[in-house]
Amino acid sequence: MSEKSQIPDNNNAASSSAKKPSAEIGSNSSYTGQRMTYPNRAESVNPDQATLREQWKFAIRQYSKWYSHAWGTAILAGGVFFGLGWIIKGSNPLPSLQSSSKSPPKSNEEK
Repeated sequence: MSEKSQIPDNNNAASSSAKKPSAEIGSNSSYTGQRMTYPNRAESVNPDQATLREQWKFAIRQYSKWYSHAWGTAILAGGVFFGLGWIIKGSNPLPSLQSSSKSPPKSNEEK
């Protein structure tokens, strides 16, 4: 028992030091916790009309460009998938565009 009293208790020292930083988190530390800082703060005054007009025109041009790119991509993808369907099927993948000489196959229920 005398040997145990001479050995320092590391568990108690670690637990007391572990409790200390949690109390210091809010005061004078580099840990910001839940606080958020915004790198671009809002302006205190509104910009003049010429600046707003220029920004608005730029935004409209950007939106128009993105909108046209989206439609172009959709049309191109539709053409690619139509061609892919034609290659896989070996003929026209759209039944409505087949020649009228061929009649659609009849199912067993119609007989």
